[in-house]
Amino acid sequence: MTLLRRSVSRRNVLASILGTTGYAAAQSFLPGIPNVGLKSDTDPHRTECGVGALMPWADGLYASTYNSSGQKNSGTGLGLYRIDDTLKPSLLDVHNGVYANRFIHHASNQCIIGPYIIDSDGKWRRIEELVPYRLTSTMPHLTDPENRVYFQSMEGHFIELDIATLKTRVLNDLTKEMGINLQPHFKGGYTAQGRVVVTNNGFFQYGEDQGGLFEYDGKTWRRISSKPHMDVAARQNMGNVMFATGWDERSVLFHALVKGEWQNYRLPKASHAFEQAWQTEWMRIREVETEHYMMDIHAMFYELQPLAFEDHIWGIKPVCQHLRMVPDYCSFRGLLAVGGNETTPNVDNNAVLGQPQSGVWFGKTDDLWSWGKPQGWGGPWRNDMVTAGKPSDPFLFTGFDKKVLHLISEKAASVTIEVDFLGNGTWAKYETVRLTSGEYKPIVFPEGFSAHWCRLTPSASCKMTAEFMFT
Repeated sequence: MTLLRRSVSRRNVLASILGTTGYAAAQSFLPGIPNVGLKSDTDPHRTECGVGALMPWADGLYASTYNSSGQKNSGTGLGLYRIDDTLKPSLLDVHNGVYANRFIHHASNQCIIGPYIIDSDGKWRRIEELVPYRLTSTMPHLTDPENRVYFQSMEGHFIELDIATLKTRVLNDLTKEMGINLQPHFKGGYTAQGRVVVTNNGFFQYGEDQGGLFEYDGKTWRRISSKPHMDVAARQNMGNVMFATGWDERSVLFHALVKGEWQNYRLPKASHAFEQAWQTEWMRIREVETEHYMMDIHAMFYELQPLAFEDHIWGIKPVCQHLRMVPDYCSFRGLLAVGGNETTPNVDNNAVLGQPQSGVWFGKTDDLWSWGKPQGWGGPWRNDMVTAGKPSDPFLFTGFDKKVLHLISEKAASVTIEVDFLGNGTWAKYETVRLTSGEYKPIVFPEGFSAHWCRLTPSASCKMTAEFMFT
C-alpha cells in the first residue's frame, strides 16, 4: 500500500512537470518513471546503442549514442539526439560513431558533444575532422582556454581544437608514448591545477599493467598508475580539487589532487561484472545537483563532496549498488537523466539478443537510494608483498551495515588496524591482530561500527592478503 501511494504520488509530480501528453509519451517499464528509448538499426550489423553523453543545453537535452567500434561494419543508426521538454527525442544527425565526450566552452558559449558544437540557440555543426576518432573526453586547454580545447580518443590520440576555425591538431599518441601494447581503451580526462589528467581502462586479465592514469603539464606526459582508470572530474572553483577513479585486482582506486599533491584511497567493488575493459561503459563523476557530485564506479553510486576539508577527502557516502550500464547522467528539468547501454548483441556474439537499443531513465536523484542496498568487497592487499611498518591505502569504512576483514599471512606477523573517524588523517588504533605462519583469521566488526577510513599496518615484510566484506 505504501509503495502504491509512493508510485502514484511520483507519477502525479512527473505529470505536472512534463504535461499529460508528454508524460504519456514517455511511459516506461517502471510505474511513474519515464524512460526515453533510443535504438540503432536492425540491419546489417547488430551493434551497441549506448547513450554515451548527455548534456542539457539550448532548452533541450542532447544525447549522443554510440556503437561498438565506430567502423562501417559495427552498426548503423547511431547519432545525435535532442530530447525536448515533453521528453520526446528527435534525431538531428546520424554519425554511426563512438562518442562519449561533453563539455561547455564558456568563452564561446557553446556546447561540445561528440564531434558536434552547438550554440546557445541550438544551431549545431559537425566537426568533420573529429568524426573518425572515438572521442571519450573534452577538456579545457592549459594555456589558451578561451580559444582552444583538448580531446582524448579511445585509441590514445590527444587532440587540440581551435574553437573559431574548428581545425584540429593531434598533439600526442599516448598509446605509443606510454608504451601501451594491449588494446587501449582511453576514457575520461580533465584539466585542473595546471595539468591535464587522462585515463586508460584497458584491462583484460589479472596481473596486467597496460591501463593507466596519466598527467600532462603542457610539455611532458607522466604515468601516475599502470592500473585501469575510468574518469576524471574537477570544478574550476572550490579549491579546484581533481578526482580520478579506477580499479585493480584488489579494490576500487580513488584519487584526489589537493593543492598539487595526489592522495590515494580505496573503495569496495559492488560487482565483479565490471572488472574487464569491455564491461565498463563508462562509470562517471558528474554534478547532478548544484555543487553536489554523484560518482559511479564498479556498480556503486556514491555521494561525493567536491571540496577538500582540512586538505583531506572524507564524507564519501555509498548510495546504492546496481547492475545498470551508466555511460552518462545529468540533471534535466529537475529530473535525473541516466543514460544506458541495455541491449548489445555486438555482431551477434550473444545470439539471443535482438535489435540494439537502450534508454534514458528519468527520475529524481533520491530515487537512487532504492536501487539496491550498498554492499561490496575489496581490500588493500591481495597476495601482495607488504613492507613492515608501511600503512596501506585508506579504505572506505562508512555507509555499510556489517563489516568483516579477512586476513592471511605467509609468515608470523601482526597487523594493526587503525581508523580515521574524523576524516582528516587522524588515525586511532582499533586492534592489533597476530597471525601465525599461513594462518587465516577473520575480524568481525561490531554491527553499526563505522569510521570514514580504515588502514592496516603490517609488522613484517611478507606476503599478505587483506580483504573487507561489507553487507
